Amino acid sequence: MIKRPEEKEYPLYYVPYVELVPEGDLLQILKENLLQVTELFGCLSEKDADFRYAPNKWSIKEVLGHMADTERIMGYRLLRIGRGDQTPLAGFEENDFVSGSQVSQLPIEKILEDFTAVRNATMTLVQTMPETAWANKGVANNLEVTAQAIAYIIAGHEMHHRNIVTDRYLSILQK
Repeated sequence: MIKRPEEKEYPLYYVPYVELVPEGDLLQILKENLLQVTELFGCLSEKDADFRYAPNKWSIKEVLGHMADTERIMGYRLLRIGRGDQTPLAGFEENDFVSGSQVSQLPIEKILEDFTAVRNATMTLVQTMPETAWANKGVANNLEVTAQAIAYIIAGHEMHHRNIVTDRYLSILQK
């Protein structure tokens, strides 16, 4: 079973994400979080989904698109490192991905559908990862990380952005 990674297993900038993940079965947490994402984003109108809480901030659609893109990239890292591939993996510029995706042109329903597909693929990968693979180490964005740390980062990253949407976006929209 996958266990909570130690801080030495991932770069320091991921600490806030890993700390958000509660104790328990990570696969179950990923499933529950998917339901929470679906509930949160699934009830938004197109107008609300286009909302930005400040100039030059992503819209809610762009946040959800970023969540899907990042999980897709981190899932690829999990696959490569989990399989023992020692090829250094490149970093990515999140703002370039958001602008390049033109996700704001899509209906929120389609963006949520994409996130759901990516999360389902992540859960399948986590379910089928050999037990011995969780301790595998690799290099991503020039820094060492373990497979189990990536799985926790995936869960925490989604939780982080869901919290931001609730705290910074919906708190203003609901006034």
